[in-house]
Amino acid sequence: MTRLTLAVDAMGGDFGPSVTVPAALQALASHSQLELLLVGYPDEIQPLLARADSSLYKRVTIIPAESVIASDAVPSGAIRHSQGSSMRIALELLKEGRASACVSAGNTGVLMGLATLLLRPLDGIKRPALVSAVPHIHRGHTLLLDLGANASADTTMLVQFALMGAVMAEEVLGISAPRVALLNIGQEACKGPEHVRDAAKILQSTEQINYTGFLEGSDLLTGKTDVLVCDGFAGNVSLKTMEGVINTFLNLMTGPEKTMKRSWWRHLVVRSMKGRLMKRFGEIDPDQYNGASLLGLPGIVIKSHGAASERAFAVAIEHAIQAVVRNIPEKISVRLDTVLARSDIA
Repeated sequence: MTRLTLAVDAMGGDFGPSVTVPAALQALASHSQLELLLVGYPDEIQPLLARADSSLYKRVTIIPAESVIASDAVPSGAIRHSQGSSMRIALELLKEGRASACVSAGNTGVLMGLATLLLRPLDGIKRPALVSAVPHIHRGHTLLLDLGANASADTTMLVQFALMGAVMAEEVLGISAPRVALLNIGQEACKGPEHVRDAAKILQSTEQINYTGFLEGSDLLTGKTDVLVCDGFAGNVSLKTMEGVINTFLNLMTGPEKTMKRSWWRHLVVRSMKGRLMKRFGEIDPDQYNGASLLGLPGIVIKSHGAASERAFAVAIEHAIQAVVRNIPEKISVRLDTVLARSDIA
């Protein structure tokens, strides 16, 4: 791999540099050609770098920022007053070509708005969408979008999300004719909001998309589809609910056993069940797939969970690296040009 430079909003997220900087050092240790531009307050970043090995430290450049966008900031106002903020500077480094990708755990709405303002969506795309590859129980992945970039989505947006998801499934996951479904409150054609039913009609008549119908939230981890499409509100709630259940389950499995008396055979059964369940559910540990791509832009923008741990943020950086190596925006742009030219989706 040739030299690769990423811009990291070191101040974003619930924990700021205390998580982002150690995670950045992990990434540097794993990729000898990686260079990082850490954007934020030097006085907070520098002490965390001081303990790093010199071979890692010399591949880090601190880019000073004047302010940090709060996680609870109202997007419209925050975007207007974003000059000099760590998030905006990181995106500007991407726009200027000084970085190949941007990673932030900051405010989702502001990141979406700033990225759209600075980078502009690809031709034929109304609004970008956050997408993540969620592992399912059959050891494959389902692309889920939108995850919160757009709280609501009209018919056109849902259809375009489906198209982008299908292209990404083909180009990134290597799935031929990926199955695409719409998230709904039931599988019957008569159920759901009008704009969802209208999107289904368009997708059914679009030859370039292998549309398979409606799926409910309970199907997210079943592997019944390769791409599951919804608005950002439903997608964000679905993902976080699933993650909460998995984390609770993993904590129960790894926590201390109840002190109740058990026979020797019952102890063996419980231990065996724990091992099997941990092996299966450990594969869908939320930390393992942290980092959603803002799909539909000419540049690579990765959104990490705001509450991401050091391990999880390092995974988000890894996703950015892989997106750059695979040249995802260009591949999607080329495929979009081909598909949109043959359809009425735009």
